[in-house]
Amino acid sequence: MALLADFKDDGDIGGTHLVRTLRLKDLVSFGIAAIIGAGIFSTIGNASAAGGPGVSFLFIFTAIACGFSALCYAQFASTIPVSGSAYTYAYASFGELVAWIIGWDLLMEYAIGNIAVAISWSDYFTAVLRGIGIGLPEYLTMDYLSASRGYEQATALLAQGGTLDTLPNTVMQAYLAWQNAPVLAGMRFVADIPALGIVILITYLVYIGIKESKKTVNILVILKLLVILLVIVVGAFYVNTDNWSPFAPNGISGIMKGVSAVFFAYIGFDAISTTAEECENPQRDLPRAMIFALIICTTLYVILALILTGMVPFSELAVGDPLAYVFSRVNLDVIAGIVAVSAIIAMASVLLVFQYGQPRIWMSMSRDGLLPGLFSSIHPKYKTPWFATIVTGFVVAVPALFMNLTEVTDLTSIGTLFAFVLVCGGVLVQQDRNEVPISKKTFKVPYMNSKYVLPILILTGVALLYVFNKEGMAQFFSMTDGTETGWEVLKHKLPMIGFIIITIIMTILSFTRNLSLIPVLGLLTNLYLMTELGFTNWSRFLAWLGLGLIIYFIYGYRKSKLATNATATNLPG
Repeated sequence: MALLADFKDDGDIGGTHLVRTLRLKDLVSFGIAAIIGAGIFSTIGNASAAGGPGVSFLFIFTAIACGFSALCYAQFASTIPVSGSAYTYAYASFGELVAWIIGWDLLMEYAIGNIAVAISWSDYFTAVLRGIGIGLPEYLTMDYLSASRGYEQATALLAQGGTLDTLPNTVMQAYLAWQNAPVLAGMRFVADIPALGIVILITYLVYIGIKESKKTVNILVILKLLVILLVIVVGAFYVNTDNWSPFAPNGISGIMKGVSAVFFAYIGFDAISTTAEECENPQRDLPRAMIFALIICTTLYVILALILTGMVPFSELAVGDPLAYVFSRVNLDVIAGIVAVSAIIAMASVLLVFQYGQPRIWMSMSRDGLLPGLFSSIHPKYKTPWFATIVTGFVVAVPALFMNLTEVTDLTSIGTLFAFVLVCGGVLVQQDRNEVPISKKTFKVPYMNSKYVLPILILTGVALLYVFNKEGMAQFFSMTDGTETGWEVLKHKLPMIGFIIITIIMTILSFTRNLSLIPVLGLLTNLYLMTELGFTNWSRFLAWLGLGLIIYFIYGYRKSKLATNATATNLPG
């Protein structure tokens, strides 16, 4: 892949034959489809339970962090209208190695995110079926790992003299799934068939073409927006403002506990940038679509958070289906049923957009020689990266069928934040190289000198923390938390220590190099959100990147176009 000057919008970028059919409304629809999904219909409940009504501030803060990143994405998308998202932008800014790291990171982000959405979709789908009297056997609606763990928990309780009727409903279903599952070749057959089914259906839609995917997304988005407006309008009549006091019952720490869940809801605008080669006017429409989608979805999230915490006490919202729950709580079971059905629609649209995006990232990596050439092969009839699409289907369908990835879903958030950090950093690199776009057709991040503004903002932030979270600051500088000392305490502070060091470095660079404020704030806010995801997630994330580097040096480093061109240049004669 070339540097910035070599990327040209010639209608047939990279020698591919993808179909340019997406307009601004379609791109905004893609963004809304990806952002409004499990976040509204599921994770907003736990976030509200931890942060109370104040979680609305978390949505705003996260949206601001994403907004900085969206502007940086918009500049790259307008300058380099090529599929590949952050991978392509990192390649142009930092080179092949960093591009591989972010590409490998995006593979994890999209795959784990899709698996989690497929499993969640299956849970909602089977619940709706049970609600209308259609009950599927538990062993056909649950993954093997959950059933096995539930059975072990149930048998341990029975061994202690307990009874099954005291088990939580989810554990009881897992026990029944394991108990009733048929045994094949010495193993119990427990598989999440609905999750498999929805992945196959979505993969087929993505395989046969962008026009079919576009029409499906637009229809699903209209339906779920209508349901959300219904929830807001009806729910407003049942709001009790007394439930908004205290507004932040657990302080800043309680609000920030929902970072992973809230950010998981926002990562969808990243997927918009993978559509670049199928947009009619990517330089104009991609930047607009990212900003419009972010504004629309943030507004809906904030309003819904206030509606939910106003309808019932925040402590009751730690449930998997908060929107349906609050209406059942006020005896509006019909609305609750409509919400449950719409959740199926919402999560299907999320799955569609991400299943659409991942193959195009693989396609871009393949073009650069970092993956086998078959990944960038375009279907002669459907004009889609057919092999990459099929592989994406398998990568998502098989784990969703047999595994429960709840323990690693936070990797999706940390991976996306890492991508955002690099994209913001890439804009700063462009500026340092004097590669900022100057064409009237391209979008440019508005320049504001951070030389004096950034230090003032940082000092203000520290002062606010001292005033409102003095105990938390004291706890950070302590080497004990009351139960643990030494390394066990220090390791959990390492992400924040790293953030502080990078903040100091960026402040110095801003002063000496007059860096642009928006990408600097984007880099720092996303890095701060990464620190909130904990040492365990950082360990898993770094282990995944380490595995990726091994694969790169075994295959990509030797097979890439850069290596091939260098070898050809050095040949005698």
